Amino acid sequence: MRTGVWLVGARGSVATTSIVGGLALRANLAGPTGCVTELPELRGPALPAFADLVFGGHDVVTTPLAKRAEALAAAGVLPGRLVAALPDELAAVEEELRPAPGGGTQADRAAATSRDLTDFRDRHRLDRVVVVNVSATEPAVRPHPAHADLGALREALSGPDEVLPASSLYAYAALEAGCPYIDFTPSTGARLPALHALAVERGLPYVGHDGKTGETLVKSVLAPMFAMRHLQVRSWSGLNLLGGGDGANLADPAANAAKVESKQRVLGETLGYVPQGDTRIDFVEDLGDFKTAWDLVTFAGFLGTRMRMEFTWHGCDSALAAPLVLDLARLTAAAHAAGRSGPLAELAFFFKDPLGAPTHSLAEQWALLTDFARALHTAWGSADGPAR
Repeated sequence: MRTGVWLVGARGSVATTSIVGGLALRANLAGPTGCVTELPELRGPALPAFADLVFGGHDVVTTPLAKRAEALAAAGVLPGRLVAALPDELAAVEEELRPAPGGGTQADRAAATSRDLTDFRDRHRLDRVVVVNVSATEPAVRPHPAHADLGALREALSGPDEVLPASSLYAYAALEAGCPYIDFTPSTGARLPALHALAVERGLPYVGHDGKTGETLVKSVLAPMFAMRHLQVRSWSGLNLLGGGDGANLADPAANAAKVESKQRVLGETLGYVPQGDTRIDFVEDLGDFKTAWDLVTFAGFLGTRMRMEFTWHGCDSALAAPLVLDLARLTAAAHAAGRSGPLAELAFFFKDPLGAPTHSLAEQWALLTDFARALHTAWGSADGPAR
């Protein structure tokens, strides 16, 4: 199943790491550590092989992909030997990167984006293209009446107003082009009633939001533990320090607030109440593409005895995120082939603020994900098989 992976923000750290990683896996130059789709519980014939993934994308910056990869290697994010071993492959992907459409109305930009997607699909004779947003976090969307109705949205996009934020305009363009959409960021993306209606109209799946790679991943394990042991969490405070482009973007208060809201939701929805405390995100340029999170949890046990725990998470965001991007592209492509449309709640395992998810518990999300993968592989092996 030849599958295009179209990355919005294709020259950024997460996208570059995803591309280099995908190319290295295809060339058998690296193992799939971090790719959960290669675990026995998920692996199977319904998923496109790494060799079947073809990369392209949009970005507003023009730094050559090979230069971005070299910079990430120098920063310790990528192995330099892989970048040195893949010059021709990186050059081929470079040919598939396009400048983000600009000018005109939002309808004009969406149409240009859709053309880039359909041209990419036709040029490589792909079975499908999955669009993945890994661009900078946006501030929370400003409400607009057209967000609630697809007909009104189509009409409004032809006017002078900026009706949709960039992430949602990409979602609109992707769905209009017949492409499933993944939002790996906390931005609005397809999380609007009009875009849900478009996905259902076109028979397309979508998924998001905000990839779960670090501190919130730990929270999604620990918070259910406290709840299941009937321990009262009195406070939970976190400090996140990060550098790189993501950290610089989150220095903007509006983008920072959108990210914090996404990170905090897991506690209230898991515990059934919101403990005292906040999550704070600070930009520390010297950390580069690495991040450190420190959390302090105070809790009460039997007879009100007070206790506490602390944890520190130090990781490389791009190296944590990239395998999940590849996982999501493979799983979403398989869901599309199987005829799924609308939000894929079964992929909540990958997200801080998942669409349509009944639970924030990582263990319960894992059970949903493995059942989902099993159903996809069973459908693939049936007499008729899914649509290709």
